[in-house]
Amino acid sequence: MAGRESIKARTLRANRLLRKLRTLYGDADCALTHKNAFELLISTILSAQSTDETVNKVTPKLFKTYPNADALAAADVGEVETLVHATGFYRQKAKNIVGSAGRIVETFGGEVPDRMEDLVSLPGVARKTANVVLGTWFEQNVGVVVDTHVGRISDRLKLAWNHKDSKDAVRIEKDLMRVVKQDDWTFLSHAMIWHGRKVCSARKPTCEDCTLSKDCPSAGRI
Repeated sequence: MAGRESIKARTLRANRLLRKLRTLYGDADCALTHKNAFELLISTILSAQSTDETVNKVTPKLFKTYPNADALAAADVGEVETLVHATGFYRQKAKNIVGSAGRIVETFGGEVPDRMEDLVSLPGVARKTANVVLGTWFEQNVGVVVDTHVGRISDRLKLAWNHKDSKDAVRIEKDLMRVVKQDDWTFLSHAMIWHGRKVCSARKPTCEDCTLSKDCPSAGRI
């Protein structure tokens, strides 16, 4: 099906899938607990190679100790390492979040910037993290967040083209942006993540209970 599918057909199928996702997860949102752009940015950096649940356990004490960019920029990296240890890769993450806070203070007046080019200039911030902040907090549909869930489901739904590297997040994002309207990019990210956690898991997807199965070329074959 996917090999013979035209762009037009793939777009129509993507629209059907999106309607179903809206029915299933109409209130889908970012699972990282945050009160402002600063907290969301730091939480997203910490979520790399970790789970949202773990990050949400770590950040209350982190943000109580360092409630804003000014405070975190002046922090002792060793103390930050202790606070974020549970998220894994804690030394690099501590260095990145302190460095990002410092650049926010020095370059952006203490406020998290709302432009892609500015966000990706921060230590530890690549396009995926920037997309989370821009889409979730600033409500800018500038891209699709491609985490492990989105990458896996995009491949199973054959919304991403068949390239040699099925884990190329930038390529997957571009593929999704071709077949889904820009206004839906942020919602699509959140909904796919929810679907990946609830139904289409990595080890054992429940295709028999999946509302998307009629439009999924992989249903029952995984």
